Amino acid sequence: MSTREGNLEAPTRHPLDWKNPDFYDEEKLNAELERVFDICHGCRRCVSLCGSFPTLFDLVDATDDGEVHGVDKKDYAKVVDQCYLCDLCYMTKCPYVPPHSWNLDFPHLMLRAKAVKHQKGETTLRDKILSSTDKLGQFAGIPIVTQAVNVLNDTSLVRSVVETTLGVDKKAWRPSYASKKFKQIAKESNAWPVKNGERTPGKVAVYATCFINYNEPGIGQDLLKVLEHNEIPYQVVDKEACCGMPKLELGDLETVAKHKDINIPKLAKLAKEGYAIVTPIPSCTLMFKQELPLMFPEEADVLLVRDAMWDPFEYFMARQKDGLLKNDFKEELGKVSYHVPCHSRVQNVGKKTAETLQMIPGTTVNVVERCSGHAGTWGCKKEYHSTAMKIGRPVFKSMASTEPDYISSDCQLAGHHIEQGMAENGLKTAALAHPLSLLARAYGL
Repeated sequence: MSTREGNLEAPTRHPLDWKNPDFYDEEKLNAELERVFDICHGCRRCVSLCGSFPTLFDLVDATDDGEVHGVDKKDYAKVVDQCYLCDLCYMTKCPYVPPHSWNLDFPHLMLRAKAVKHQKGETTLRDKILSSTDKLGQFAGIPIVTQAVNVLNDTSLVRSVVETTLGVDKKAWRPSYASKKFKQIAKESNAWPVKNGERTPGKVAVYATCFINYNEPGIGQDLLKVLEHNEIPYQVVDKEACCGMPKLELGDLETVAKHKDINIPKLAKLAKEGYAIVTPIPSCTLMFKQELPLMFPEEADVLLVRDAMWDPFEYFMARQKDGLLKNDFKEELGKVSYHVPCHSRVQNVGKKTAETLQMIPGTTVNVVERCSGHAGTWGCKKEYHSTAMKIGRPVFKSMASTEPDYISSDCQLAGHHIEQGMAENGLKTAALAHPLSLLARAYGL
């Protein structure tokens, strides 16, 4: 076996062997954890990324001989619990990812450990509830109910009770529910002629995502406005289920498969009809682009959807190169501090959001490429919230450094986390707006 130092090739990923009984064998899991932890201990390049690595290295350094074999295997869970599957170690730091012979995929190993924990029935009620986005979204769309729920969620008493009973930190930002769901207010597209480009399909199917549908439908509305302004016919995917990312992060792979069985037939039909499938939330885009194809590499429709899936700004910039995106901007945005979410970086499409915003006259973009620390539901949990704020501190400072007119992130949850962190750290705040909302504003929509 080659022992050369690091990769010279781009990282690649192997399919997730989650249907193999060995995947859930705890003894075999621990053996692989020890193998990988030993490599990480000898490298320590990722110590600054998240809590998993300093936790691991502290455990190793506390042993009698300073080696991994001395770490109690029961303590492996402490390392696993600090991983929120951002994938940055895999994509940006680790020199031993495939095709290197050491075949190190730290995030997917952590996912395997989470899946074993879930199969053993050790998932907490809190985590089951927080990851059930479709069920939580039942609050949305009923004005009286949403108003009551939102008011209660903002009271210190209810926040304290929720912290005590469920372990959701009372200080953490929480999304409110919309009085009308996105699909209740989404307008039908005009019958624009389909203009296919060299790089882009000329019609778009919008997979709204749970967050857009239940929490902030205005972002979805802004996406539709931009498509309409650019004379791109669209349709909104009906009766979609959650993409499955919250359940994936929990290790509940069987539920991920159930969501896949609902979504993929509808999305595959749209892909076959020539639609570009666009999702406004990076984690959802990543789920269809990467995680589901790695879980179901043998399913042709899953791969078809993967190839038809676009980040919205990836699509807009390709449309620009096709000469089919309008540049008739009417409003300057001034200074924008833009945060690149981890799950956007993992898609390996470059800084397409920043490139789009930089086309707008009178607009400068401060690009911040670092994890905000929010990480889906991880950052709102009582045991991790303070760590999430600590991880995000360099981001908060970088976002504030230019005294921006707007702060923005493709991941709106990260955006709210950053907004909270800037305020708590006494930094000058700015208006939070999703990049799609900024683009709509620049068009004068």
